[in-house]
Amino acid sequence: MNPVSARALDEAIAWQLRLDSGDATEQDHQDIQRWLAAHPEHARVWQQLGGIDRHLSAAAHPSARRALLRSGGVRRRSLHRITGSALALLLASGLGLGLLAQQRPLGDYLADERTGSGEHRELRLADQTRVQLNSRTALDVDFEGPERRLYLRGGEILVETGHDDPRPFVVETDQGRLQPLGTRFLVSREGDATRLVVLESAVAARSHYESADRVIRAGEQVWIADQRLGPTRSAPVGSDAWSRGLLVADEMPLGQLVDRLGEYRQGYLGLDPDLATLRISGVFPLHDSDKALAALPPSLPVRIERFSDWWVRVVPAKD
Repeated sequence: MNPVSARALDEAIAWQLRLDSGDATEQDHQDIQRWLAAHPEHARVWQQLGGIDRHLSAAAHPSARRALLRSGGVRRRSLHRITGSALALLLASGLGLGLLAQQRPLGDYLADERTGSGEHRELRLADQTRVQLNSRTALDVDFEGPERRLYLRGGEILVETGHDDPRPFVVETDQGRLQPLGTRFLVSREGDATRLVVLESAVAARSHYESADRVIRAGEQVWIADQRLGPTRSAPVGSDAWSRGLLVADEMPLGQLVDRLGEYRQGYLGLDPDLATLRISGVFPLHDSDKALAALPPSLPVRIERFSDWWVRVVPAKD
């Protein structure tokens, strides 16, 4: 089944919610027919959504089914990629496993420590190392061998190393290996890359395909991707602001901002794709996304479109 655009999927879900509301008029039914005829992609996404909706109907009460659609239980980015086999998994599991898989990789649920969307946690390890886990983070902790080892499966951690154990301390990801030199630093997984930001002291870093370490010092960052370390650059201001419940944006793409806020919000938070590359600067509260969203229209040509508390989109401002 071919993927569909985010815009088409957003529109299809909005139409589905309208038709399910019980308030749809004859004009609404005529309008949906015109929308379906306007582009071949519309009919394709409507067919995909209809198939998923039928399975939701079979598995849940109508009000629960609508809540799942509104709340992002069926998430836009996952729906783009759903195929027949994934759909069968969704139905066979009675929604549970399928909905979990759409939120994050299934392997994350096997991690020693993990956080949900919008959740922060702090760990104090046996050597007095302090580890803060950002939203949707999965971490393994292994202190049994010759090294004190953390493996970051996904998400982001803020580490302040302890010194009550003489063994080397190492943080690993799929991309590389990081050994702090008595320090405070951030490690995040973003797609197929790892980002290291050093806040204090220094960290020796290398990819799994390189034999030599590079020392990254306080105020610097580096990405590990494509089997190598990228160039060392200055770290962005406020990299660790999330540990204080804040998001610092410095000419940040609006798409990235909305994605981050969406992690801390119950329900669906969408963005018109045409707005994704707009840039914004400011400090936004992570745990009050309504307040953060209210700060967007004064700065950008956008408006906040609310279908309900569980269904919110950022769309172009009206002329």
